[in-house]
Amino acid sequence: MLLDVDVAVRKLRDIAQPIRRSEEASLEDAAGRVLAVDVVAPVDLPPFDSCAMDGYAVDAAGLERAGAKRFAVIDRSAAGHPAHRAVGAGTAVRVLTGAVLPAGANAIVLQEDVDAADGVAKTAAPIRAGQHVRPRGHDVRKGQTIARAGEKLTAYLLAGVAACGVATVRVAGRVRVAVLSTGDELTDAGEELAPGAIYDSNRFALKSLLREKRAKTLDLGRVADEPRAIRRALDEASRQADLIIASGGVSVGEADFVKDAAARLGRLEFWKVALKPGKPLAVGRIGEALFFGLPGNPVSAIVTYLLFVSPALDILAGMRPAPPLGLPAKLETPIRHAKGRREYVRGTARREQGELVVAVVGDQGSHRLSTFANANCLVEAGEERADLAPGDAVRVFLLPEEAAHLMRAPLARDTLS
Repeated sequence: MLLDVDVAVRKLRDIAQPIRRSEEASLEDAAGRVLAVDVVAPVDLPPFDSCAMDGYAVDAAGLERAGAKRFAVIDRSAAGHPAHRAVGAGTAVRVLTGAVLPAGANAIVLQEDVDAADGVAKTAAPIRAGQHVRPRGHDVRKGQTIARAGEKLTAYLLAGVAACGVATVRVAGRVRVAVLSTGDELTDAGEELAPGAIYDSNRFALKSLLREKRAKTLDLGRVADEPRAIRRALDEASRQADLIIASGGVSVGEADFVKDAAARLGRLEFWKVALKPGKPLAVGRIGEALFFGLPGNPVSAIVTYLLFVSPALDILAGMRPAPPLGLPAKLETPIRHAKGRREYVRGTARREQGELVVAVVGDQGSHRLSTFANANCLVEAGEERADLAPGDAVRVFLLPEEAAHLMRAPLARDTLS
């Protein structure tokens, strides 16, 4: 019986456990890593009352007491160069954005609202205490947690950490991942193809995807379709890695030995998922290592990596598991689909008249790796539905490179010339 996709995901979350290793990392090397301990701000941000705009720093109440909005300009405060004199009734300090708010001042009059000449300035604009002033600690207070254990250190999070003067962070150790391909027909790129041979694309795709995870990859190469060779390779991998990814050899063919080898060396938690492409997925443990036996067809290998291996890597790295972000879209092209299995179809999504529309990319055979080249998303066809027609509502999941930036509409053809 095929295992429901959602049930398989829940089982995976139960068996995947965070690794215990951690290390100190500089901010320059921390991008993409996962925090092992909280980061607490050692300073207020901003660390002083600062000027939000160019203008003149004044004491609003002092001007009110003086009965006129006319003041003598007695000093200047620029970013990194604070004023030396304090503001009093009837005086002001010329200030630039980001400068320290001078002592005695509590408001800034915008420079465009001031007429200044010969050291004297005047304004007709209303003045209230606090206007255009950023109070000390307005963004972050000293002692505040600014990044939490389990969070991935994105460029945005790192910017906030750096702004508080933190130079190093403790991060989870890199997840050690062993990758291997099985199949007598496989040949490495650059080598001459023998009759009946094909080039190994799965190992290359998996290693490329793992680089985005900041994993430490151990490439075990190609392994022949021979039970003892496969057992030796998996045993070696289990001694060196936190996670093993093997592609091929997990179906029911005469030369599919990987699943049985994994079961003999360790245990399988589940095999065969109600998924297209990717039904013959095997997941278990060999020693202390988490094991994934991915299908040999290249599209199936990539889809099962995205749905199962990628979140498992996040858990091992210490991240809190979160479901992928599905976006509602309108289908533009039909999808032939049978009930009973959830299917993920390669597609291209774009914005059109305020809504997301998606079209299927070419033949969806699990061997058609070329269909990924022009795709930017996976379109989900649920197990409870049959064929989908243009205009149907679907969910799409942006492929990782597309999810890393804001979605942009494709250029019109006449703008390319």
